Amino acid sequence: MRAPKKRLREIRRVRHLSAWIVFTGRANQACQILDVSNNGAKVLPEVPSEVPSRFELAFNVGDRRHRLCEVIWRRGKMIGVQFL
Repeated sequence: MRAPKKRLREIRRVRHLSAWIVFTGRANQACQILDVSNNGAKVLPEVPSEVPSRFELAFNVGDRRHRLCEVIWRRGKMIGVQFL
């Protein structure tokens, strides 16, 4: 009998950062980053229902470097994203 495969969880750092969900053709939406790792983040957007399944995240106002994100879970007002 094989032992169950252990899943190593990536270290997430608790952060309470302001960020912006970047939309094409409309105003960006402010959000809070609750925790972040190299591969993803837990995000608390102002209007979760308006967040599409893929979007860009800006960590600084006016920053042209955005992180492309894909929603991997939604729980209440929070969403979990994977960086692509």
